[in-house]
Amino acid sequence: MSDFQLTLRTQVQPFKGNNEWHSVQLERSVPVGQTAILLCDLWDKHWCTSATRRFDQIAKQTNEVVAISRQKGAQIIHAPSDTMDFYQGFEQRRMMQKLKYVKMPIPQDLPDPPQPIDASDGGCDDEPQCRTYSAWKRQHPAIEIGPEDGISDNGQEVYNLLQSKEIKILLIIGVATNMCILARSFAVKTMTCLGVDCVLVRDLTDAMYNPRMAPYVSHQAGTELAIQYIEKYWCPTVLSQDLM
Repeated sequence: MSDFQLTLRTQVQPFKGNNEWHSVQLERSVPVGQTAILLCDLWDKHWCTSATRRFDQIAKQTNEVVAISRQKGAQIIHAPSDTMDFYQGFEQRRMMQKLKYVKMPIPQDLPDPPQPIDASDGGCDDEPQCRTYSAWKRQHPAIEIGPEDGISDNGQEVYNLLQSKEIKILLIIGVATNMCILARSFAVKTMTCLGVDCVLVRDLTDAMYNPRMAPYVSHQAGTELAIQYIEKYWCPTVLSQDLM
């Protein structure tokens, strides 16, 4: 079983008290057997038409990365929130439910500054904005589910799996960078506060952001600001090529 050679990108603030940040990179070799890749909310459909279009492309690219990583021996976790009814009867779902319960530690109280992009309008960048509704029924069908994969949208179940397999690094792919990637019970904030080393795959993510909202930049620039925010305060990021 080989190692992943990860080029971790993070943001550092050399001089405390001013807002000068610098992007830095560091190399880390991680045994594939100690690595899990979690796919966050890559649904079959989103209520926002533009988001659905972007997610379609991310899902196709994600399947390629996951297939190679699975073959190398990485643990894959599919986490399409609010769709577990669809996966009743799947062995990959039952496996997660049967895992031995592991008590979580008391979460660390880490700083959680305001985000740099305003998504208070829901983040839809269509004109007119799309109507919100529960559009998703399952994970995107372009993403294959392997026999040894897990399926869960429950943070406790994900934590149980990480502990049972002695996973050291949780790589996260998916959406939305400024919402579910941070806030889900299985995602960056919760897992980081529990002491799990998280890494965001930054070229396989997308923010919910409307350029008509502050800071009034393009959607792509808004996503990059959300990525940099995560690098500053929560975890480093990598490119998917590191896994391939």
